[in-house]
Amino acid sequence: MLTFRKIDAYNAGMDLSVLQVFVEVMRQGSFAAVARDRNVDPSSVSRAIASLEQELGVRLLQRTTRRLAPTEAGLAYFERIEPLIEEMQQAIAIAADTSGQPRGQLRVTTSVAFGHQCIVPLLPEFQALYPDLTVNLLLTDTVVNLLAEGIDVALRLGRLADSTLMAQKLMETRYSVCASPQYLKHWGHPNDPHEVSQHNCLLFPLTGFRSSWRFRARDGQETVVPVQGRTLISSGLALQDCAIAGMGLALLPHWLTDTALKTGTLVNVLPDYDITGTDFRTGAWIVYPSRRYLPLKVNAWIDFLKQHRRFNPGAGGTG
Repeated sequence: MLTFRKIDAYNAGMDLSVLQVFVEVMRQGSFAAVARDRNVDPSSVSRAIASLEQELGVRLLQRTTRRLAPTEAGLAYFERIEPLIEEMQQAIAIAADTSGQPRGQLRVTTSVAFGHQCIVPLLPEFQALYPDLTVNLLLTDTVVNLLAEGIDVALRLGRLADSTLMAQKLMETRYSVCASPQYLKHWGHPNDPHEVSQHNCLLFPLTGFRSSWRFRARDGQETVVPVQGRTLISSGLALQDCAIAGMGLALLPHWLTDTALKTGTLVNVLPDYDITGTDFRTGAWIVYPSRRYLPLKVNAWIDFLKQHRRFNPGAGGTG
């Protein structure tokens, strides 16, 4: 049974940054991942852990060429130290917020397409409003573990899964089946959902989007139509490009296609139907870790997005 008398005695004078590195390594299970997040060499992360082990007099992690695993002592120490680090980080945030101005680093993640289309264009305006804030935007189509990756806020699409995270709905998502005028001229214009199954469809590798599309008429009647196609792409941006190039029909969200539909490079094939790949209760969500204290920088970002005309057309201030 590990005792913490020696360990706790050292904690008071121990470098907080070293303890933060240890917590991040435990959460991510990798020196390399933590090094990427901190923009440092993995060897510096390894040295920080080694110095912590030397200071405590116990081995915290077992290292092999293939894996990194906590020892019994490491796991016990992590369970004790993680909530303390959370408290310290919150205390630092509270102290920083007493200035009344958001400052520090704001880490945000979202999907590649949504980030490029909806978030990147807003960054100049946001940073002009908050010059003391540094924005670290991670664009990835992988669902990131916010705590493990040290992310402040995520913007997620679709139907939100149950979790311990806090969430606020940013906007509803509407989908439409789109095609280029050239494609429709050559292959014909589908006049009802069932005709979609006779066309080459550009498919997204997500359950529901790659095998069948769901249509809902104005009277509420729903029709599920099987779809097939020769192109499967994991990027919404690339799907739109392929649709514009005349390669087939694509099921795309309104936030991605608004400009193309307005300019006529894409056509909304079946405008009288609500359409989705999974279910109709979809949207864009602001997601953040559940904390007793929400830093001023996170509140500033959430308020900025919710009040911006990009997501709230009725807003009169931002945007």
